[in-house]
Amino acid sequence: MRIAIVDDIASERTLLRDRLEQQLGRRGVHADLTEFENGETFLKAAKERPFTVLFLDIYMDGANGIEIARELRGFDPDCLLIFTTTSTDHALDGFKVRALHYLVKPYNEKEISELMDEVLSRIPDSGKYIDVKVNGSNIQVPFRSIVFAEHFSHMIHIHTAGERELVTRQSFDSFITSLKMDSRFYQCNRGVVINLEHAVDFDGSGFRLDNGSNVPVSRKLIKNARQTFMEFLFQRRS
Repeated sequence: MRIAIVDDIASERTLLRDRLEQQLGRRGVHADLTEFENGETFLKAAKERPFTVLFLDIYMDGANGIEIARELRGFDPDCLLIFTTTSTDHALDGFKVRALHYLVKPYNEKEISELMDEVLSRIPDSGKYIDVKVNGSNIQVPFRSIVFAEHFSHMIHIHTAGERELVTRQSFDSFITSLKMDSRFYQCNRGVVINLEHAVDFDGSGFRLDNGSNVPVSRKLIKNARQTFMEFLFQRRS
């Protein structure tokens, strides 16, 4: 995921970048953040390689944010556009360039957190990963590659696509903190979490996964597991 921050005030760019990095880190999401002091420089870079998300200040010297957004939409209809501003006076203009949100200065931590959840919900994979230490080395494991993970003997066994198994020592609760924020993951019992993208069937007592594994579900969660799986399949097909 590539994120651009366009603001002609350096301190504002730095502040927003720090806030975004904190929120992304809490969610285990990797992103490349790039700062631009004016819209013209941003547009040149965006034409060479598109950005996933744009935080664009409206009131800048030279071309203002609305003008930059109009030009952006001429060649990139998909970039998620968030205006950063001291006022929402340009709400109608924002609608015309399909702005996702207005982030009003000074930035509110709660609003940034909710906005990041909204952004990530619109980008299914988002470059999400989890940091684990395996044999003394730090490894970034992409969410999409995790088939399921189980906790036993004080170790987390992460079963990944390609039948690779990674083993790391940490508590199960700390391991699933970021996974629980992603709708793809479902905790089947006290020590097992699966990635629903790798589930091929639910037989009434557990999940069958695409690597051939069968993962039982806690009896009290049977009804919830069936419903969650059906909703996941429906959303994926819609």
